[in-house]
Amino acid sequence: MPSTLRRIAAAAAVLSVGAFAAGCGGGASGADSRQDLNLQPIAAAGPDPFTQSTADSTATPTPAAPAPRSPAPGVQSTRIVSGAAPGLYGGTQSVASCDVEKQIRFLGGDRAKNRAFADAAGIDPGSVASFLRGLTPVVLRGDTRVTNHGFRNGSATSFQSVLQAGTAVLVDDHGAPRVRCACGNPLKPPNAHQGEWNDKGKPWPGYHADRVIVVRPTTVVINNLIIVNITNNTWIERKTGDDGRRDRERPDIQIDPDKPPVTLPPSPPASPSTSPPISSPPPSPDCPTPTPTVTVTETPSPAAPGSAPPVSPPGAATPSGCPTATTTVTATPSPSPSASTPSPGPSTPSPVEPSTPESSPSGDMPSLPTDMPTDLPNGDSGIVPPSPESENV
Repeated sequence: MPSTLRRIAAAAAVLSVGAFAAGCGGGASGADSRQDLNLQPIAAAGPDPFTQSTADSTATPTPAAPAPRSPAPGVQSTRIVSGAAPGLYGGTQSVASCDVEKQIRFLGGDRAKNRAFADAAGIDPGSVASFLRGLTPVVLRGDTRVTNHGFRNGSATSFQSVLQAGTAVLVDDHGAPRVRCACGNPLKPPNAHQGEWNDKGKPWPGYHADRVIVVRPTTVVINNLIIVNITNNTWIERKTGDDGRRDRERPDIQIDPDKPPVTLPPSPPASPSTSPPISSPPPSPDCPTPTPTVTVTETPSPAAPGSAPPVSPPGAATPSGCPTATTTVTATPSPSPSASTPSPGPSTPSPVEPSTPESSPSGDMPSLPTDMPTDLPNGDSGIVPPSPESENV
């Protein structure tokens, strides 16, 4: 009998130790749990790097990027910035902060890494090279939280990181960081976490947890990024997917580059019956990359009585939630001297011309209010405020 009791007690002890170990090693669970957050300086490779560094050290000095004001005591908030906000990123005119072709060679020489990179990035392994060539090399101007990925035992790992301001990254056409050049790691938007963070690594001078930003990808395609020239604090327009060779100076932009990027306003409190919003999901990896199309609308010529209304040409179906990129151009033909405009009948819908934004007579960009979030439209380097929606991360 005593031996039976001893066996039962030993089994209970093993179960309790196993449960404790699972609780410690299983990561954070629940809103109040602590989660590891890797602090990664500019040039540090970090845990399990995918490749050697492809960052251009001459193009990535630490920019003097001021941080937003700290929140009131006792208030915890995540500073969300639109991926199209002017000044979110920096760079050196006509100089790429990363060597994309070297990154392609590193991954192309290792089939396992190429497959793991594609899996973490949410793309097909055969499209890694074209994916990388479609990204834009820039540097971060603020300490930025991301979901980072390492390579271990033939597959990708995942962990939360804060990348120091000045880190060279490749961003996509929604303004989101996708690759960290110091290690070749694929990046994604950070996980939502309502609890405290357990910082891993030595903080750098100027690091403050309440000043870390999170980039919210835009829902529309960005054709140009407005970045700060970190060598002289002027403005540059850089085309997405370009290495800087087509950079254009923008002296017409009247925004103080010393000011931090405008953060998006907080979302209203959620009702008790609903869960609080976490973050706006990035475009699905299954979405095709939108190609900007041009839709031409004309004032129709007089139609013969009884003729059918014009039918728009069919287009490829786009999955729900995927971004689109369309430019509308209105062309009005000269009226025919022998034709008269018939009155639209009850069965013939009148064509409606979509309105197009007016451009400044002088061609200069108007100054932006400093208290509004900014976003780039799907066009040639204009800056307009995005939709007022924002969500907490």
